[in-house]
Amino acid sequence: MNKLTAGVLAALSLATVNGSALADGVAYTLDPSHTYPSFEADHMGISLWRGKMNKSTGMMTLDKTSGDGTIDVKIDPASIDFGNQKLNEWAKGKDFFQVDKFPQAEYKGKLSGFTGQGTARVTGQLTLHGVTKPLDLAVNSFRCIQHPMFKKDYCGADAEATFDREQFGLTAGKDYGFRMDVKLRIQVEAIADK
Repeated sequence: MNKLTAGVLAALSLATVNGSALADGVAYTLDPSHTYPSFEADHMGISLWRGKMNKSTGMMTLDKTSGDGTIDVKIDPASIDFGNQKLNEWAKGKDFFQVDKFPQAEYKGKLSGFTGQGTARVTGQLTLHGVTKPLDLAVNSFRCIQHPMFKKDYCGADAEATFDREQFGLTAGKDYGFRMDVKLRIQVEAIADK
């Protein structure tokens, strides 16, 4: 392969995210100070524990004409925050997330149905604890505006899904009657790269 061919192939690979050409949409970087995946999980069938992940990064593309796009979010499980430091440390350890072995979770999906003011859908996959499974998100709200300070397109959304944590090998508490379903909520904001 000559240098020209290699260069063309590299440019084509950079212009594609999850199989969608960036020429068909605008690239956005997730704002880590305004993006928090949060969750609700059962505690022995008698209450719900809530928490969030404090560190995440990612990209999305959006073609406002077609209403389609892509999303790729990387989440740091070591940033888990129940509001209880002892529980946070346990969740990072050998009995749950094993962050030394699985330092990153990731959600990748394809966005469709964006109308400019409202709902959309994301069909994708969640990788958690070294396991990848299909997970679709319902987007309850999705709106884009011009950021008042940066003067760039700025989009925000609220999305949710429910998944079975046992499918990802996270079975702690099952023998004590904990339900394995987890409700995931994602508040996300992203700013256009250009």
